[in-house]
Amino acid sequence: MKWSWRFGSIAGIALYVHATFVILIAWVAASHWIRDRNAAAVIAGVGFILALFACIVLHELGHALTARRYGIQTRDITLLPIGGVARLERMPEEPLQELWVALAGPAVNAIIAGGLYGWLALTNALEPLSRLTLTQGPFLERLMAVNVFIVAFNLLPAFPMDGGRVLRALLATRLDYTRATQLAASLGQGMALVFGFLGLLGNPFLLFIAFFVWIGAGQEASMAQIRSALGGLPVSRAMITDFRTLTVTDPLRVAVDHLLSGTQQDFPVLGDDRVVGVLLRSDLLSALARSGPETAVEEIMRREFETADSHEVLEVAFGRMQQSECRTLPVLHAGRLVGLLTPDNIGEFVAVQTALAAAPARPAVVR
Repeated sequence: MKWSWRFGSIAGIALYVHATFVILIAWVAASHWIRDRNAAAVIAGVGFILALFACIVLHELGHALTARRYGIQTRDITLLPIGGVARLERMPEEPLQELWVALAGPAVNAIIAGGLYGWLALTNALEPLSRLTLTQGPFLERLMAVNVFIVAFNLLPAFPMDGGRVLRALLATRLDYTRATQLAASLGQGMALVFGFLGLLGNPFLLFIAFFVWIGAGQEASMAQIRSALGGLPVSRAMITDFRTLTVTDPLRVAVDHLLSGTQQDFPVLGDDRVVGVLLRSDLLSALARSGPETAVEEIMRREFETADSHEVLEVAFGRMQQSECRTLPVLHAGRLVGLLTPDNIGEFVAVQTALAAAPARPAVVR
């Protein structure tokens, strides 16, 4: 994820913090200073936020380590102001596997809350909940209460929360995966409308949640539709076969001619009859402004890029494309360039497959 910095790893999983998280920490520190004019209050406020996000890291590790049991690796975990994001290489294919992966995160927070409650009860340190706020009250009891909130919030049956995945997994035990996703997404968007209406009555935070849930549900439904359309098909069915190439010695003006004469945005670069790079449209435009049209393609092309095999399963290649900074994948057959795979042509392919699936079956004609 852009604007993220790595700060460590746990169990072989890289941990990143997004720039906006640093802004949150600065805001919390400034708020406590303005209110109390006290360095101790600032340290306590920032310490509570850090402890809270440590619980969120453990929540995401619960997902990641449970997914690992089913052979699914986690690329990384990124901390954002709204929580954490664990990027799994793929979603579990079996509904029950997805159920356990989804429940693992809230289960971690439930264990943390239960442990804190036990300690506070044992030490007779529990305060009435009416005295607690996000910034006021005993540190450990506030942390316990926030973990209870995380469990309850994440189990709401709406994407992108864990409860949406739990609902989808339960529905998928009896329904087609795509249909189960659509039903779960529709319920989530219905909840978003309710949150939005309540937010308009005076709680701006609910408006934020409504937007978050609506977008997440829509994206999940779209991804399920794409997965259904691509499942089991080879890359050769969707790849672009009419494309232009460049060589390492071509000047950028040749790429400009190709760009203006067609619809192709990115160009594979060949050297000794093999793909050695990809020239992206964004890099081309930046280089034109910086160094002019006579610059050699070799100086600008991306040398780190993914490729796909023409016989590879399309869904797998699409997943690899999503994780790559270079979204155009050269398609090879026996080491020879035979096509290109781009987000645009996959989108067109999905649209065609969806239309064909919706077309009524024609009755057989008997002669």
